[in-house]
Amino acid sequence: MKLYKLPFVMHEPGAETEDKFMAEIPALPGCRAWGDTAAQTLENLQSVAAAFIESHADMGDDLPLEVEAASVEIAKNFVLNEVLVTV
Repeated sequence: MKLYKLPFVMHEPGAETEDKFMAEIPALPGCRAWGDTAAQTLENLQSVAAAFIESHADMGDDLPLEVEAASVEIAKNFVLNEVLVTV
């Protein structure tokens, strides 16, 4: 199993996003998700990104190098401990 740590961009609700939050992963062209809240949008984006990556694997297509470089092989007992702090 691999863990991908991919940067994303969250857009605030507005006319361009149909008054919903929209998030996208620039390294995965076309990988976008919408939601009524930022948290819901991020959850949707995680699902879309997983499907995007699985689809590439199923089709035998290579992922962009930037995405592969952001992956880490993980064991079943792996616990992710990370906090993001902005000041």
